[in-house]
Amino acid sequence: MKKEEKSLFERLYEAGEEQVSRFAKEAASHPSFSAVLEKALRNAMETKGKVDKNVEHLLSFFSIPSKGDYNKLLAKVETLQGSLVNLNIKLDRLIAALEKPKKPARRKSKPRLITPDGGAESSSTG
Repeated sequence: MKKEEKSLFERLYEAGEEQVSRFAKEAASHPSFSAVLEKALRNAMETKGKVDKNVEHLLSFFSIPSKGDYNKLLAKVETLQGSLVNLNIKLDRLIAALEKPKKPARRKSKPRLITPDGGAESSSTG
């Protein structure tokens, strides 16, 4: 195969990294190349948007959830999970408050009756 018959990509591959890098810099600095590249990228993004929209309509037609549906559902599940965590914390606090050991009640002494002579006697008879 003669050198003139090689494609651009074959020559770039043989040229090595340094020369490819230099070529890329020169190509990017050329105004017409930049304009063509910009237009190609813009068209690619528009096409991707149209394809995404059509795929979403197709999925909707067959009642298959799309990525957007999945993300909405995921957000709702995460919100619900946060609410459950808060509820669990509050429930744990309530349970801990109910299980707190109460201070032992002071033992009441038996009432004493005062006798007519000024002495005291216990009210229990035994």
